[in-house]
Amino acid sequence: MKIRTLGNGLEVSALGLGCMSMTSAYGPAADKASMIKLIRSAHEQGITLFDTAEAYGPFANEELLGEALQPIREQVVIATKFGFDIDLTTGVRGSGTNSRPEHIRAVAEASLKRLRTDHIDLFYQHRVDPQVPIEDVAGTLKDLIAEGKVKHFGLSEAGVQTIRRAHAVQPVTAVQSEYSLFWRGPELELLAVLEELGIGFVPFSPLGAGFLTGQIDEHTQFDASDFRNFVPRFSPQARKANLALVDVVKAVAQRKHATPAQVALAWLLAQKPWIVPIPGTTKPHRLEENLGAVDLQLTGDDLSEINEQMAQIHVHGDRLPESALKMTGL
Repeated sequence: MKIRTLGNGLEVSALGLGCMSMTSAYGPAADKASMIKLIRSAHEQGITLFDTAEAYGPFANEELLGEALQPIREQVVIATKFGFDIDLTTGVRGSGTNSRPEHIRAVAEASLKRLRTDHIDLFYQHRVDPQVPIEDVAGTLKDLIAEGKVKHFGLSEAGVQTIRRAHAVQPVTAVQSEYSLFWRGPELELLAVLEELGIGFVPFSPLGAGFLTGQIDEHTQFDASDFRNFVPRFSPQARKANLALVDVVKAVAQRKHATPAQVALAWLLAQKPWIVPIPGTTKPHRLEENLGAVDLQLTGDDLSEINEQMAQIHVHGDRLPESALKMTGL
């Protein structure tokens, strides 16, 4: 497995594993024993970065990861998140965010217990809290890092000015936001700022929530609890229109003797050496397929072809429901 460096020295595998789908968001939770086996298999195949959050479940995802990684804790990097208004006793989620310093500390302690560890390698603010100055958040993380409970500070879905202000108080190791051939918003200004500040980038949904795999069309039926039912760009009409994107990826994949998913991930890896995508899966064969992207070399001509053809395609539908978009800085 190839290694990449995020920010000020956090070394991780070139691909990480997003674990959210194992317990929520894409339908019912998967079988726990199977997911523990999958997580350990990912490590055996070279993955060292595992991404979770208190909000996934809530709590169930961190508990799963804690059990799965406990035997190999010192060999992996665990990234988790704070920032939503979740009751730490009941798991009941409020309607907004909560990054008050005392709440961050309480979340850290609870996450440490669920993850069965004495430190969090990368602790992201899941969403920016408009009620709490980012300097207070960064200061709290600085203290947690000084205490050894956290190793690195991250931000998720934050705007560039927020990133600059946070970074001035406590260096930000990584920023996590959506980025793929299905949504290229970070190219407008985020990537340039991250490069300037020396911050790593961890794209979630690098396969466009599965759309870029070529396995989804306008007739695909999602489980009733699947979040894609509520995403504008996953309406049947939008999916039908957006298949033009997949056709471009499929053409390159056929020529490279690869799969569409591998081309989509290889494209991301080719953008910057400090980008580490975190595709998620619950299926062992998809994990193996995704890992094949690390060794797929896209030439300059391949990348130019993809960019030129994609530039001619209009993506239909917003990437998130309006209420969720309001909580992002992008």
